[in-house]
Amino acid sequence: MKILISVDIEGVSGIVHPTETNPDRYDFERGRALMTAEANAVVAGVLDAEPSAEVLVADAHGTYRSLLPEELDRRVRLVRGKPRPFGMLGGLDEDTDAVFLIGYHARAGGGPGVLSHSMSDDILDVRVAGRSLGEIGLNTAMAGHLGVPVVLLSGDDAACAELLALVPAAATVPVKQALGQAAAVTLHPEVARERLREAAAEAVRRTVPVPPLTIAGPLDVEIDLHNPSTADLATLVPGVSRAEGSRTVTFTAADFADAYKLVLLFVQLATIKPR
Repeated sequence: MKILISVDIEGVSGIVHPTETNPDRYDFERGRALMTAEANAVVAGVLDAEPSAEVLVADAHGTYRSLLPEELDRRVRLVRGKPRPFGMLGGLDEDTDAVFLIGYHARAGGGPGVLSHSMSDDILDVRVAGRSLGEIGLNTAMAGHLGVPVVLLSGDDAACAELLALVPAAATVPVKQALGQAAAVTLHPEVARERLREAAAEAVRRTVPVPPLTIAGPLDVEIDLHNPSTADLATLVPGVSRAEGSRTVTFTAADFADAYKLVLLFVQLATIKPR
């Protein structure tokens, strides 16, 4: 059995503020320690249930260098750094049996959700075939494109609801209740880790399979961008056009993998500022 655990930080128990998620802010070291501990709890649960499982952990926050490698369970392999194929799902392939999304957050506009956004603050919305998708939806559908189900997610209550709306058979672990963008009622980190370990083991042991989320192509994609200059750059990509009078760019993708790749590209383009 091969399991990919994708770990973000905004949905980790105890995390509520950008100072805990931004490498340039004073509380980041504490935030990444909490993130690493939750990853280890999930790894422990997977290996409790299936000691021979091959486990990859994908660092999926920011620079993809947020987890503490020396503190991570030594039985796993860590997927670290960017850019890389499949972004937050680095390490995913057709041989993967299941994906776990740990520490995830709700999409932009999907709140109240703690630190909710969609890939970056520069992406206001992503609509695929008319459906608004944040990181949860995009990654679940990308895994599904390869026939791989997302079987477990942890985060706040809004993030959990977002996955269940897409994959009702999946399991979720709400580690906090969102009160707003930077406020929550949160479990004690140790309690959250206990629940994550139990849920991970149950997800591996379950006998009824979770179906992958598949969105068949071709797909019309619309992306609302925060910065007009990012829209200018995006239209330099063949096949991408700009909706008249707006910061929305559109394109048609042959399948979900192509759509996902262009979303990742636009996230990077948004980091380029006019000089």
